[in-house]
Order: sequence, then C-alpha cells, then structure tokens
Amino acid sequence: MVFDDGVTRIIGEAFDEACKELHDIGQPAIIYDLIAKRIIEAAKYGERDPVRLRNSGLAVLGLNDKEASPAGTSIALV
Repeated sequence: MVFDDGVTRIIGEAFDEACKELHDIGQPAIIYDLIAKRIIEAAKYGERDPVRLRNSGLAVLGLNDKEASPAGTSIALV
C-alpha cells in the first residue's frame, strides 16, 4: 500500500509521539519496529487520527491511552 504525503506525515507524527512516550533512551530497535508496524497497519485500515494511531502503536506494548503518560512525563521500558 502506498500512502499519500499527508497520510505519511500523520503516520510520522504518530510514531514520533509514541516514541516520546517511551522516553526514547536505550530502547531496543524491535520496540520501534513493533510500534511502526502497528501504526502502519492501523493506517492501512483507514485510521487517520494521529492520537489514535499513536495509541495503536503503544497498544502493541500493552499500553493504551489510559496508561499513556500525561504530557511532560514518559515511560521507560528498559
């Protein structure tokens, strides 16, 4: 599947926001791969809301929007 520029931007934003939730320090590459794959999969099914895409990415790690950290805090999985 090929996404247009707008959708690619939204996917990138969702991925960046999901990574921020993880504190971005020392995470294994597999974590980022899993998040990216889940976000892309949700986008393939038509999801375009960046927050829902981010939450989809975090859900693969067992996190959901209720468990996602509030702005200004982060989650470290290391």
